[in-house]
Amino acid sequence: MAISPQVDGVLEISLYVADVARSKRFYESLFQLECLLEDERLCALAVGGKQVLLLFRRQGSVNSVVIPGGTIPGHDGSGELHIAFSIAASQLDAWRKKLEEQHVAIESTVHWPRGGESLYFRDPDNHLVELATPGVWSIY
Repeated sequence: MAISPQVDGVLEISLYVADVARSKRFYESLFQLECLLEDERLCALAVGGKQVLLLFRRQGSVNSVVIPGGTIPGHDGSGELHIAFSIAASQLDAWRKKLEEQHVAIESTVHWPRGGESLYFRDPDNHLVELATPGVWSIY
């Protein structure tokens, strides 16, 4: 019997931003993410040692990009997108305090039926950022 191929997880997520340097400062300052790569078109930030948050300049990647190893097809996005970061429930109060200290307004708090809690706020490009504790989804 053939083994069905499977994915191991989400490696990258992309947000499209007006100012890469400004967004990089926001995510580095708030989350202490390590910059893996930065140029005029994008910034790649390490998340939790196993995922990558890509901050692309809007309209900066609509054309394919040729690199020594091949061609990355063009892509872009617009609108107010959403991204969620997982946190421990024990860290909720610390995150509330940190957001307040960094003058980031919490837009909403949700208490989920499975026991999880989410804090929602906006980044400099008005993307919706969520901090989610276990119990939001049946798998987390």
